[in-house]
Amino acid sequence: MEPTQVRLTIPDSVDPTALMGPADALLRRVESSFDAMVSVRGNQVALSGPVEVVDQLTSVFSRLIRLVEAGAEPTESDVDLIVDQVRHGAERLDLASDDILLTYHGRAIRPKTAGQKRYVQSIRRNTITFGVGPAGTGKTYLAMAMAVAALKRREVSRIVLTRPVVEAGESLGYLPGTLAEKLDPYVRPLYDALFDMTDMERGNALIEQGVIEIAPLAFMRGRTFNNAFVILDEAQNTTPEQMKMFLTRLGFSSKFVVTGDASQRDLSGVGGLESARRVLADIDDISFVDLDRNDIVRHTLVARIVDAYAQGEKPKEGLDG
Repeated sequence: MEPTQVRLTIPDSVDPTALMGPADALLRRVESSFDAMVSVRGNQVALSGPVEVVDQLTSVFSRLIRLVEAGAEPTESDVDLIVDQVRHGAERLDLASDDILLTYHGRAIRPKTAGQKRYVQSIRRNTITFGVGPAGTGKTYLAMAMAVAALKRREVSRIVLTRPVVEAGESLGYLPGTLAEKLDPYVRPLYDALFDMTDMERGNALIEQGVIEIAPLAFMRGRTFNNAFVILDEAQNTTPEQMKMFLTRLGFSSKFVVTGDASQRDLSGVGGLESARRVLADIDDISFVDLDRNDIVRHTLVARIVDAYAQGEKPKEGLDG
């Protein structure tokens, strides 16, 4: 069968160096991912190979071109993510949307997948948003970015970050240190996300001033949050009673985001995340956004790990239960 040949034209608005990478590193990354011929001359990209592979390559270069047009400088990790999304038929993302936030390093934080964009839009439009999906899909990170952006725009006066404290074979009471030191390992992922968006000195100052509060879920009982952006992380480890308690803390001019991964539940019985979906699914201003392996933006190996575990958890056909 004769190979399919396609010639793409790089728009004048796109810097070929940004598209191909320093010393053509991005071009080589794309070439190594497909069994096809890729050659670049001037503003022309020639593709030759099996029709399905050429179609995928065309989609990869189209997405990279649009990424550069949106003002980004693609990295090898971006190329790996795009290649993985194209191979799995992930929905293409419109990258023309505004950035959520600029970090103190000047790096733009924006959704990188169609699922992430739906998640961000849901947070903007709804008072309560549930983000449910596997590890690496940006549930907590994007929620934190939205919270920091809302604080900077003075849409809220404070940020509250909480998560359940679930022990894994070791009693919290027997860990050394003060209560704050005992809780630190549980809330450390929230600190990591926060300090990626604002420098550590500024972040610690906001925490000391009470503008940003990080606390375990057990400390939420009896409180009401007005004019606040509240994030409940690791919600798969809540009980239905804890979830009800948390959601009823909602006050005026506040926004709640609940994140969780049902596949990494450490408690037995019905979970708070599962019960909330069943009870609240039809209520206006509450949204559930499901993210999947196509929304994983960590190392591409993470997506394959998620796939492998999902496959391994399927019931074996032909075996008696």
